[in-house]
Amino acid sequence: MPLCRKFYTMQRLCLTLLVLLLGACATPARPPEPATAGRMNDVALYALSLFDTPYRYGGSSSDNGFDCSGFVQHVYLNTLGIKLPRTSTEMSRAGAPLDAGQLRPGDLVFFNTRQRPFSHVGIYVGEERFVHSLSSGKAVMMASMREKYWRNRYDGARRITSAN
Repeated sequence: MPLCRKFYTMQRLCLTLLVLLLGACATPARPPEPATAGRMNDVALYALSLFDTPYRYGGSSSDNGFDCSGFVQHVYLNTLGIKLPRTSTEMSRAGAPLDAGQLRPGDLVFFNTRQRPFSHVGIYVGEERFVHSLSSGKAVMMASMREKYWRNRYDGARRITSAN
């Protein structure tokens, strides 16, 4: 990757992180979160650090690229040491189900993108945004759950902890 593209990518990533952090400061006070909340933030931050890693069908490596479930599996293994199932459908049965209002950074969000439930998975990062590896010709990116495409395909969310 050319040096100027790497710089631009890092600049976008830094600005995104700043926006997310500032948004968290403006959020009204919530009840205390469990001790694992900090580790879940690590999940979200590591997912963001893989921004621009290319998509690769069946991929599960930052060196060679990711598909959606390979991306999520890689992030959880490298941040929490948790080995998730390989497919998004299998992941949709792990952990605890969540309502949309319960989402916190690091939670898994699922979508129906291939005419079947739970065919796509991403990692929630806050402010109704998630990070995912979508399709061939694209790379790990952030998307808004407010976009009509994602809003219409949302299948639910799960929280994964080492206790699940």
